[in-house]
Amino acid sequence: MDATEIPALPFVDEHATTVEANADAVWHELGAMMNGSRGFRVAVSVPGQELAYVGRHPFSTYALIFHLDETPQGGTRLRAETRADFPGRKGALYRRLVIGTGAHALVVRHMLTKVRKNAA
Repeated sequence: MDATEIPALPFVDEHATTVEANADAVWHELGAMMNGSRGFRVAVSVPGQELAYVGRHPFSTYALIFHLDETPQGGTRLRAETRADFPGRKGALYRRLVIGTGAHALVVRHMLTKVRKNAA
């Protein structure tokens, strides 16, 4: 999977937070947090603006896209967009376990909180 295939993946959700740090500091923390994350590889890297990770396994093809937007106050609005396809019956079950239980949202919000605290 590469960057051109991300838009074709169905939208799952988006979570956001405001970080009281500039986009460069947020960018650095995102990279540090995701460095070595199993199951992901970088598909898009636009420093200070966008960082997209993609992955694939038998039950899902997925992308986690971080968007960074400067705020008028000098901070950064950090959004985490998830896109994923869950093919077949096993994929549907996996979606229910990961998305339907709220586990995915909990993990993503935790990631955003970690970046917000470490970048500030």
